[in-house]
Amino acid sequence: MKKTMLSMGVIVLSALSVSAQTTPTPDTWESRKNPTVAAILSKYESGTVTTRPALTQKDIFPALGQFQVSSPEAMSLTITQDEQNKGIVYINGLPQGTVKAMIRKSPATYIIHAQKTPEGTAIPEGTLLYDNASNNLQICLGRSFNDADPGSVFTPLPVEEKPATPAKGKTKIKKPAAPTVWLYSGTKILEEKTTAVNR
Repeated sequence: MKKTMLSMGVIVLSALSVSAQTTPTPDTWESRKNPTVAAILSKYESGTVTTRPALTQKDIFPALGQFQVSSPEAMSLTITQDEQNKGIVYINGLPQGTVKAMIRKSPATYIIHAQKTPEGTAIPEGTLLYDNASNNLQICLGRSFNDADPGSVFTPLPVEEKPATPAKGKTKIKKPAAPTVWLYSGTKILEEKTTAVNR
């Protein structure tokens, strides 16, 4: 029985190998005739793929440059980068003096830590925001930086109503004075792009 099964297996295998050798196969296979390959190649038939231009310093750090502040008073500000640490900028032109800010969220959200300016003015904590789409700069000094929503420091605080004057004989409790808040807003002075003309 084993010999019969073995001989039947040998006959089947030899028949399969003979049929495989005699089946006609195409001489050459052309990849371009394959629909999948053709679909992939059609995306790239136009030639080379254009590369994006390299990012410039202004693309990476858009808050750098000159600004025209319109409120609360007209003035010109310049924001420059520290030569040693690219995450630090200096705001020149504020009435308080030169203020140092550190990048908190890329590309243009900066925290202004409480500091003393080179001119000797004490500066409370603040925020610098620059919106690249609208070229709008906002600076707030006197309110703590809000990590969750840095723009919230620019919303006006609700006005507190003054309490009624106390009756005679009652002591008046003094509340600590609210810190002074300075808000500045302005726009970036864009450089004019000149194009060369061939003649």
